[in-house]
Amino acid sequence: MGWKSLSRWKRFAAIAVVVASAVGGVGVALASDHQDTPDVELNPEMDMTDLYVFPSPTAGRVVLVMNSWGVLSPAETPTTYFDPNILYQFKIDNDHDGIEDKVIQVTFNGAGANQTVEVRGPVAPPVAGAMGNTVSTAAAVVTGATRASIGSASGMQVYAGPRDDPFFIDLEQFFRIIPDRKPVTGALSQLPDSPTASAWRTPGIDFLTGFNVLSIIIELPVSDLTGSAGANFGVWATISR
Repeated sequence: MGWKSLSRWKRFAAIAVVVASAVGGVGVALASDHQDTPDVELNPEMDMTDLYVFPSPTAGRVVLVMNSWGVLSPAETPTTYFDPNILYQFKIDNDHDGIEDKVIQVTFNGAGANQTVEVRGPVAPPVAGAMGNTVSTAAAVVTGATRASIGSASGMQVYAGPRDDPFFIDLEQFFRIIPDRKPVTGALSQLPDSPTASAWRTPGIDFLTGFNVLSIIIELPVSDLTGSAGANFGVWATISR
């Protein structure tokens, strides 16, 4: 399929999460989301669950991670692939004006075991804005099979495929404070409606242990993302048709 533009498909954004990154460390706007609206429950392939940005173990490099299609069971995982009609974008603001200066665009071809991925960027955004979903005419810098590590150790490395979904939250306690989900029997139903900090179980519980997400993982040189603001830059992500 030609990827000149996705404008003929309905535009749709799942979620955008802002993360501030730097060469020497990472400051994160903590957030995570799983199947939180009717739209994404009906379109799980567009459900962005997490965005991570962190330094690579290799000096001078950074890792970007976008997770989607949350709560995949072990039975679903082998047959669930990225939607080839969706554009996945990492957006980078490197001059602190809140507008993306560069984008990394990820698209997919095919929808089965032979699915391939194409990564373009970092390039100037063809259309600036949260829902700008025109695919760059620049040649892909990394192409290859999904569910495999592709690219180069000195340039961009990419993995696109299923990974375990670590989701640490005391979800039972969280549901207690939502009126229509509070347990009516058992120990949790006996606790006050406004739990104190001590009511949350410690250590945290990996509530989704054994479940998976579809991850897009990109490692590249930090210098590919930085600009006039020096080492500091912002990252957010979008999923759109």
